[in-house]
Amino acid sequence: MNVLVINCGSSSLKYQLINSDTEDVLAKGLCERIGIDGQLTYQKAGEEKEVSQPAMPTHKEAIKLVLDALVNPKTGAIKELSEVDAVGHRIVHGGEKFASSAVIDDDMIKAVEECNDLAPLHNPANLIGINACKELMPGVPMVGVFDTAFHQTMPKKAYLYGLPYEYYEKYKVRRYGFHGTSHSFVSKHIAKFLGMDINNSKIIVAHLGNGASISAVLNGKCIDTSMGLTPLEGLVMGTRSGDIDPAIMEFIANKENLDIAGVMEVLNKKSGVQGISQTSSDFRDLEEGMDKGNDKCEAAIEVFSYRVAKYIGAYVAALNGVDAIAFTAGIGENAPLVRKKVMEYLGYLGISIDEEANGHRGEDLLISTKDSKVKVCIIPTNEELAIARETVALVK
Repeated sequence: MNVLVINCGSSSLKYQLINSDTEDVLAKGLCERIGIDGQLTYQKAGEEKEVSQPAMPTHKEAIKLVLDALVNPKTGAIKELSEVDAVGHRIVHGGEKFASSAVIDDDMIKAVEECNDLAPLHNPANLIGINACKELMPGVPMVGVFDTAFHQTMPKKAYLYGLPYEYYEKYKVRRYGFHGTSHSFVSKHIAKFLGMDINNSKIIVAHLGNGASISAVLNGKCIDTSMGLTPLEGLVMGTRSGDIDPAIMEFIANKENLDIAGVMEVLNKKSGVQGISQTSSDFRDLEEGMDKGNDKCEAAIEVFSYRVAKYIGAYVAALNGVDAIAFTAGIGENAPLVRKKVMEYLGYLGISIDEEANGHRGEDLLISTKDSKVKVCIIPTNEELAIARETVALVK
């Protein structure tokens, strides 16, 4: 079965065509600057990337260009669109309505629309992609895979905030968590990689990228995660502040003469390691700056690593122990320095690091020593493959 995976943003669209039988990526790419001028990147497996600048006034045109590229007589991955058996769509927020992936129909779309106020920048864009695909590929089964679904197994003690209960009852203000597709994929994959029984396991997943979150997974089910109602809560991130004293918002607003939108702009786009370092949100730049003696870059790396270690420690308590820890996503997979700094805080767990193994990047690898009481691994995430698997499970 060939599954087209679509990840639709407000002005961009990532895609992969995956053969679900072999799990090979047949083609992949990206549409950018939708509604502005348009840029299409297309890459057939084993071939060089092709970049073009066709007009993309809407997502419908962008998806049409993707479909045309897939069946291009010279470079297409398939001969005709009938070879696309299903489409899997990433949807950011399912609220409490979706605890698992769902086949897309009119009722499902209506339920997603009702969650739009929880993710006003993401859900409407996801729905635009769904509607465009439905129009261009009538009759092809489609599945929605939610960022929030994996975390819906959290108990009430983990997802309730210390706010008036009426806000939960009226507005569903609670912890939801994000990156759920990645956390689900990685927790299952590390169990398989280490030969563990997922149904008798305590796993912590550290999804560390420009957006970063950690989850505690007990017997294959999430019991806590660091992001909250929105992706702003939790770890210090690329440009997001993560956890702060809420009163800081009023303090900054008064000092800088900002309204609530202005403060949120600071917390979401001008904070995190970029805000601390005053240099970059890219850890390669931060490490380079640190090596050159930039104290702010060093501080940003230290703050980030310390916050990760604190959350891991908290989730060891939530799980009442831990069998394995997985580092994943851009930083988790490719920043040995960050992994080392985090693990240096975890010696009390009996963790010891294999320095040589930790120097590797982007591959399934055990990076703790053989005598380490907790197994620590690099596990590359693959959200597109996870979406394809969820899609196949529902439509096959």
